[in-house]
Amino acid sequence: MQAIQDFLLPIVVNINKYLSDYILIILLVGTGLFFTIKTRFVQVRCFGEGMKRVFGNISLRGGKQKGGLSSFQALATAVAAQVGTGNIVGASGAILVGGPGAIFWMWIIAFLGMATIYAEATLAQETKCVDEEGNVHGGPVYYIKKAFKGTFAKVLAIFFAIATTLALGFMGTMVQSNSIAENFESAFGIPTWIVGLVLAAIAAFIFIGGINRLASVTEKLVPIMAVIFLLGGLVILGFRIQFVPDAIGLIFKYAFAPQALVGGAFGAAIAQAISQGAKRGLFSNEAGMGSTPHAHATAKVDKPHDQGVVAMIGVFIDTFVVLTMTALVIITCLYTGDGVLAGLSGDAYKVATSGELALVSKSTAMQLAASSIFGNFGNSFVAICLFFFAFSTIISWNFFGKLNVQYLFKNSKIATIVYSVVAVGFIFLGSLLSNDLVWELTDFFNYLMVIPNALALLALSGIVTKHARAKSTLSCELPKE
Repeated sequence: MQAIQDFLLPIVVNINKYLSDYILIILLVGTGLFFTIKTRFVQVRCFGEGMKRVFGNISLRGGKQKGGLSSFQALATAVAAQVGTGNIVGASGAILVGGPGAIFWMWIIAFLGMATIYAEATLAQETKCVDEEGNVHGGPVYYIKKAFKGTFAKVLAIFFAIATTLALGFMGTMVQSNSIAENFESAFGIPTWIVGLVLAAIAAFIFIGGINRLASVTEKLVPIMAVIFLLGGLVILGFRIQFVPDAIGLIFKYAFAPQALVGGAFGAAIAQAISQGAKRGLFSNEAGMGSTPHAHATAKVDKPHDQGVVAMIGVFIDTFVVLTMTALVIITCLYTGDGVLAGLSGDAYKVATSGELALVSKSTAMQLAASSIFGNFGNSFVAICLFFFAFSTIISWNFFGKLNVQYLFKNSKIATIVYSVVAVGFIFLGSLLSNDLVWELTDFFNYLMVIPNALALLALSGIVTKHARAKSTLSCELPKE
């Protein structure tokens, strides 16, 4: 097993470096900027409307919906996918590799991504269909086939469906179970394989229950887990309140001068900071990846625009609330005052943040920060929060992967059962593999998802623009010409 991992890791790393440094940045930033302009900053104009639709009639007991989910259930399922390992381990990795400035670029990606995800959710609603049994089918494969014609459309849709099944149903769940297992072993001394078995068993129970059980779990789990994590983060920041201004200052300082911390030439350092912000931003908020449209397609709303503005709030919660809390906790505890990374730069910083003897790694950064305030309870707190974050992502991603398997095999029940069994196996496998390889494989397939999804979004931009500029029933107003 170790020999295979050692062989695969450098190959996947090199491919991912090219994809993330060039193709990913161009597609994510370009698509987000394009829709921001085309929709006349829909993420700003309609932000208030989105907040009202999400929190105006929030309920944790949405119940079963015929022919789809409630708008909040769809959002909860999407946020369950978004708020996961990426918000803790992913954010930690971005900071350690690209410096605190990587968070600034994650904010930029998220701001532009709010316009992108508006387009994704709107098109998912526009192109969804309902079968004879009342089941809703929707997602990128459907708007890809609307965007293009003939053989090219079929090939692109199949490519996306396969990439999504691998990225979310298999590889992505390995990342989540891997992070849970490592943190539980660190916090409680439980062997990773035992954690993997328990995760696989719980996941199998939820998978069997279908979309209604999934929605019932996520609409309750997501708000509760977010509140617990945010309250814990606020307590930590309360103890380090004098360093919060310094932490914010470091984010902006190293966004434009990362070489002062991570070393190397200015161009290479800032490229690394932006790259980390882009790829970890994608893994965190998933805007442009084509995952959350599967959930937003199932929402029962009056018009596509309504779910589009709701989807934007998912990105806002994921990045500007949850991920930012993670970043502030890590930076205030580790990079300021008496933090273990405070004052380090160049080679000294690299030694402390990379390699087997590193003082801090992406898997331990948040635990180390929390433990500096909570003592031994800090490890347990982070492990428990990560469990809820990552497990909610597992069940949502499995659902998204299942929808694509149903598309590929024309709703074959046998194919769906086989997929679920294999997915449970990957959850267990993820708890056994090395952290680095699991992350690199997931990144690779995530990048593959972005390409056909972004192409379809751009091809159907006219439909998105029509909905974004239509008169709203709430507070969304166009600027005066």
